[in-house]
Amino acid sequence: MTRAVALIVVLALLASPARAQDVTGGGAGPLVKYGKWVLAAGALGMNYLAARAHDRAQDNFDALEDRCFDDHSHCALNAAGSYSDATSETLYQQSLRYDRQARGWLFGGETALVGAAALFVWDLTRHTSKPDNIPFEPEVRSLREATGVGLKINW
Repeated sequence: MTRAVALIVVLALLASPARAQDVTGGGAGPLVKYGKWVLAAGALGMNYLAARAHDRAQDNFDALEDRCFDDHSHCALNAAGSYSDATSETLYQQSLRYDRQARGWLFGGETALVGAAALFVWDLTRHTSKPDNIPFEPEVRSLREATGVGLKINW
């Protein structure tokens, strides 16, 4: 999963044309423009899935603790270090499995969040030309002892 997110980030970074190839005079390619939002949404989704997996792991571990507090013989360990009771061992293994899933979702979510942040910063720092359809453009000039403020109207 982390490899897939890393691959998406790399493809999004490579998809934007070089400055010499950009015929519009600025702006990012569509993969950068929309990819940052996809990565941000992916980060939110993966963190939500991580929270769900963590809750499931905690539920299984709480059920194991309740079994152990009710009857200590359910939590006796055998020579291999696992629980002698099959139900207790199953609860413990499920708890470990959900913990691993939560860790994977968290790593994927953090990777997607870093990728989205990098794309946002890259998109904001790229030089873009002003659009031609701005009817009123404020103008500020520095004069000798004052600042001049005006309005420029394109006809």
